[in-house]
Amino acid sequence: MVGIRNTEQAGYEVIFRQDDVEIRNYHQLIVAETEIDADYTQAGSIGFNRLAGYIFGKNIQKQSMAMTSPVYREAISEKIAMTAPVLQQKTQEKWSMAFVMPSEYSLETLPEPLDPLVMIKSIPSKKVAVLIYSGTLSAERISDKSQQLIAWLKANQYTPLSDARSAAYDPPWTIPALRRNEIHIDID
Repeated sequence: MVGIRNTEQAGYEVIFRQDDVEIRNYHQLIVAETEIDADYTQAGSIGFNRLAGYIFGKNIQKQSMAMTSPVYREAISEKIAMTAPVLQQKTQEKWSMAFVMPSEYSLETLPEPLDPLVMIKSIPSKKVAVLIYSGTLSAERISDKSQQLIAWLKANQYTPLSDARSAAYDPPWTIPALRRNEIHIDID
């Protein structure tokens, strides 16, 4: 099956394009975000269902909102202070997922989530490097494409200001070859 990309998308202007990489100026966004303690696959399902519940009426006002794109997903790395001796230890995976809210809403007019794990945030306008690709979304593929974008940034003398995050534009039933996926890294 083919997904139809007819949802509102986050607003931006392309200021540079080279092959599959774009430099964009993003407008201010409002997102509904949640953090999930689970592996990549479970986090995707849990996060999507939690945020979809919010936009489809699981809020104080019982108000439904339109789905928008992209859906952002990012691994959350724990920042800890450097100490001696250095010990390495695998920590649980933690992911962040965010839905961009429809542009007709402001922080003041968005319905209040019933689920305390859904947070509403304002993201200021910023410059973002983007690698566009199609195919499946997996933790390995996101990591590989993130490394490609990081290498491109380094080769082109851009300074990354954030970790890489995934942006997905299509429903999961879209044929992988027709999906629009992106890796985003904020830059100066």
